[in-house]
Formats: sequence, structure tokens, C-alpha cells
Amino acid sequence: MQWRGRKSSGNVEDRRGLGGGAAVGGVGAIVVGIIYFLMGGDPSKLNEAIQGGGGSEQQEMSAAEKAADDTLAEFAGVVLQDSEDVWNKLINNYQQPKMVLFRGSVQTACGGASAAVGPFYCPGDSKVYLDLSFFKELKDRFGAGGDFAMAYVIAHEVGHHIQNLTGTSDKVHNLRSQLSEKDYNKMSVRLELQADFLAGVWANHAQEMKHFLDPGDIEEALNAANAIGDDKLQKQAQGQVVPDAFTHGTSAQRMYWFKRGFTTGDINQGNTFEEIQ
Repeated sequence: MQWRGRKSSGNVEDRRGLGGGAAVGGVGAIVVGIIYFLMGGDPSKLNEAIQGGGGSEQQEMSAAEKAADDTLAEFAGVVLQDSEDVWNKLINNYQQPKMVLFRGSVQTACGGASAAVGPFYCPGDSKVYLDLSFFKELKDRFGAGGDFAMAYVIAHEVGHHIQNLTGTSDKVHNLRSQLSEKDYNKMSVRLELQADFLAGVWANHAQEMKHFLDPGDIEEALNAANAIGDDKLQKQAQGQVVPDAFTHGTSAQRMYWFKRGFTTGDINQGNTFEEIQ
């Protein structure tokens, strides 16, 4: 992905140096948290979910690590700018989200969250939250490296912002008290798959506008979608697959909807609530 030297968004809040708190439980907890969150965990309850898994630890970054972290921060800002350019074009009076970069833990309108939850979107303040250490875990633990794999993750979270603006998220969340856990999980899957689709739509239009893709970039995104499917994560975490507990979709579903968004570039082709693969 050709991103260096391009404009970065002005909607990035860098809280990495504000002492938000130590990383909870270290790398092991981050891995547990990624699985917990991508399978539908509540960011505000993540710390409770992993308490007892080890003490907190504060890690000082070396100069090289800090430089790499700063490069990732710059990258995230460029991807956010790309998303703004696309959605400004596709949505009238588009209200741009902010992206908060943090390290360790962060306070949000949705409650407190640890780095262990991975990237997430908070509808309460219309912000995407990202601890950049997630990308190392995505690459090292889940084998989904590459700059466009990272861009896909950010675009997915911005997709949730689109759903918030259109009222789709509220419609789904309002069903929680009306449906069984099994049926609500199915709706949550469809919401997540639509965010994957919207990430694909973004990639289509961003490429048309900026010609920024390198050979293999789309494959990187598909590899990431494959790596964080519910079936694969459940198999890794508990040794078995429980379809009734899916909240984000299988690897095949996530890849299908991202690819469909990228292929069509048509925001109207992503009704995952009527058509689910």
C-alpha cells in the first residue's frame, strides 16, 4: 500500500503518552482480549473478563520500538484521511469520526477499556480507539501481517461509524431485549459482516481516487478477515466451534463480504440482513 508522504487526518487524538494505565496482563492478555472482543465482548467489561490472568505490567519502549510505533501512528492517520475522502464523497454531510491512539488503557464514552480489547468503535463519542500494539499481535499471533491488513481493520471500525450514522447499529442493538441470545448473535453477525462489506466499499473507492494499492494488498485484507473469523478464533481459543455463539461471522463470510464490497463499490449491495453467505 502506497501511503508514505500522503496527507494524514486532522481527526487523530494521540493519547499514547498520557499515562492511561499499564497494559493488563501483558501479551497473553492482549491475545485473550482480541479473541474476547472479536467474538462480541463488551469493551467496558474486558478488564473484568481477564482479571486474575496475571499482574499488570508497564513496559518501557526502546527508541526503535517508539520509532516503529510512531510510523504506525502516521500510517493510521493516512488511512483515516483516506476514509474521510471516500465517505465524504459517498455520504452527504458526512460526520467524520475521530481516531484515538492510546497505549495500555483508555477512558471512553462507552466505559474504560484495555489494550487487550483490540481496536473498537464507541458510538457514544463517535470515536475509533486503537492501541497500535494490536497490529503486532495480528501479524505475529494470527499470521495476518501487511499494511493493507491493518488498513482493513481500521476501515472495518469506520464501517461501524457509518452504521451508527445511518441508524443501523441502533436498530440491531434495540433488538437485544426482544431476541434470545442465539437470535441476537445472528443479528450481531450480520452487523459485523456489513462493516466488513463497508471496508471493501472504502477500498474500492480509495483505489479509484488515489491508486494506492500494491499487488497483494487485497489478499492481505482477505487474509486478515480469514484470520479473525469466529470459527477460527473459537477453534484456537477453545478447541471447538460453536456456531450459536458467533457474533462476527466465519472466516469465509468475512472474506466474502469484504470482497463483495471491494468488487462492487456499491454501498447498496451490502444488505447482510437479507442475504448472508
